[in-house]
Amino acid sequence: MKVDQALTPAALTPALANFWQVSGDKLNLTHRDYDPAKGAPVFTVAGQYTARGWTEWTEGFLYGSDLLQFDATGDASFAARGSKYTVARMASHVSHVGVHDHGFNNLSTYGNWLRLQREGKLAADQLDMCELALKASGAVQASRWSTINGGGGYIYSFNGPHSLFVDTIRSVRILMVAHKLGHRLMGENDAAFSLLDRGLQHIEATAKYSIYYGEGRDSYDVPAERGRTTHEAIFNRNDGRFRCPNSQQGFSGFTTWTRGLSWAMVGFAEELEFLKTVSDADLAPLGGRAKWETLLLKGAKATCDWYIANTALDGIPYWDGGAPNLHQLGDWRTRNAEPFNDHEPVDSSAAAIGVQGLLRLGHYLGENTAEGKRYWQAGLTTMRTLLAAPYLGTAPDHQGLLLHSVYHRPNGWDHIPAGQKVPCGEACMWGDYHLREAALYLQRVIKNEKYYTFFGCLS
Repeated sequence: MKVDQALTPAALTPALANFWQVSGDKLNLTHRDYDPAKGAPVFTVAGQYTARGWTEWTEGFLYGSDLLQFDATGDASFAARGSKYTVARMASHVSHVGVHDHGFNNLSTYGNWLRLQREGKLAADQLDMCELALKASGAVQASRWSTINGGGGYIYSFNGPHSLFVDTIRSVRILMVAHKLGHRLMGENDAAFSLLDRGLQHIEATAKYSIYYGEGRDSYDVPAERGRTTHEAIFNRNDGRFRCPNSQQGFSGFTTWTRGLSWAMVGFAEELEFLKTVSDADLAPLGGRAKWETLLLKGAKATCDWYIANTALDGIPYWDGGAPNLHQLGDWRTRNAEPFNDHEPVDSSAAAIGVQGLLRLGHYLGENTAEGKRYWQAGLTTMRTLLAAPYLGTAPDHQGLLLHSVYHRPNGWDHIPAGQKVPCGEACMWGDYHLREAALYLQRVIKNEKYYTFFGCLS
């Protein structure tokens, strides 16, 4: 991508103001027309949100979006709706033992609601309820645990105990919040398990088995592919040994599915921020602060560097770095992304998620340092693209906010409009939510308000 070194956050203020107007209209349209009895809205088909029965991992993004909209605009109707549906619809997600998505569903809803109460933007009359939900969610998520031969472990995906998803590095933050709220997981014979310990073990497993650093782990782990990410790491459950990389939603286990990459980008970066809030005494028995800072920084830099090197000129990636027909586009890195091409789709939702990784890593390293500025400016460049056509969905009858996203290319789930050869023109709930979250993050920076974090609900 071509990073604009002169772009400032303030320069995006007009685009953000327009964005929140469009965002509110999309939320109202979706709530007006979508029937939640059909299941959680997942992605649009011909502009209308539809469900997809895999897991209900996207429901919290809709109600969480209402809370973000209120935060950004002050329109109390969005807060009322977000909190109403959190109470009415989200309890089952707190106790759901079959998924790895607790940090997506429950921090988006209960976490945002708790944060807004603590910040004095909403009445502080549901603090105990939100805290209890987050505590329980963190423990339930931590109970979904597989051990690794030689030590350590991971939160296993909905595929089963053999499966470590790179996505879960962003969901694992629910364990960190629950830990900070004073909670732990209780097991057989009253065995107590630290949620901080389990969260860090999961992060270490992700860094070791899901990310490649150009260090020769396999034939494709070369310096030019440093930061390559595999969607799924497979383990032999008879002995806990790692077996191979794999992919459910990418092209292969040896190519980088860019949304998986983006989960890692923001996951590593925001856990670096969180680590600053953890005491040396808490970290000492777990290996010490230096160990975790080094591991997280290595992962954050590698994944963000891969993104910068392997996205189109305007900061939008194609859905997989090794997509089989990507070569048909020629030297695509030297042009803006082309969502209406005939060969491979772009995935704007990967950009909406990954942009926070770029911005947070840049902020962590220092926006005015040479190293930090590189990531910060890459984040701003990507945000500028996302806040404008052809990615910002402005058609009044289209429910989607962020266009040109992809859900599951191998399964063929994504809508291909008439006259097109690849999926395009559609939105997804996680893309819409994460673009709102990134916009709120940036707006708070511009206005010099409290820095937005997943753990902002704690104080």
